[in-house]
Amino acid sequence: MAHGPTLIASVSRALHLLDEVGAAAGPVSAKVLARRTGLALPTVYHLLRTLVHEGYLERLDGVGYVLGTRVSALADAPSRTAARSRRQHEVLHGLHVETAAAAYLSVLADGEVHLLEVVDSSAAPRVPLWADLEAAAHATALGKALLGALPEPGRREYLANHALADLTPRTLTDPRVLLHQLATSAELAVDREEYILGSSCVAVAVQLPTGPAAVAVSVPSQRLDRVADGAAVRRAARRLALDVAV
Repeated sequence: MAHGPTLIASVSRALHLLDEVGAAAGPVSAKVLARRTGLALPTVYHLLRTLVHEGYLERLDGVGYVLGTRVSALADAPSRTAARSRRQHEVLHGLHVETAAAAYLSVLADGEVHLLEVVDSSAAPRVPLWADLEAAAHATALGKALLGALPEPGRREYLANHALADLTPRTLTDPRVLLHQLATSAELAVDREEYILGSSCVAVAVQLPTGPAAVAVSVPSQRLDRVADGAAVRRAARRLALDVAV
């Protein structure tokens, strides 16, 4: 026998109230909302109090209810996200052109390192991503920049929950050595063939509205000296912090 979806009645009722308020030409009273939705007035009052408390509705004394700021924020969120993504891409593209290297942006979310975007070209291709960043943060400049931005307890917690896989002969697999490197290294994180032989990477951490992030470039190891000072990556990180925050 086919079964329909399991629904939470109170959520459905609250959404119906939001629909009615949103469709109205002006403020709507609780009594009108009860009549339009077919709900009992006490139930309507209970749901309205909750929706007002959470910011989805606003109560105008003696007049009725209108949509609250949370609804406006939800409506604006897709356009803000799209604009932020465009600015991120522009900054990465500029870094790619300036350094003639593949440019990367990663984020730390839910305790894991995730690759957000890569800008490269046939002349400056990305590193083959043969191992996920979630399992290789210790071996990448992106991952080390993000781990380095964490407080000491956060670094230890991350390493306690992640094995340090031996990806190349240069990969650091001793947590004590890695912790010392993170604690003593400068703002710039460097991967010298720790993720893949033949390629090196430099990265800088940056705080974005969505949380901790890192920007990086990768180059063939024989070209590392061209980006090793990290000046271009630092400039890109500053642009991201300024441009993407708005």
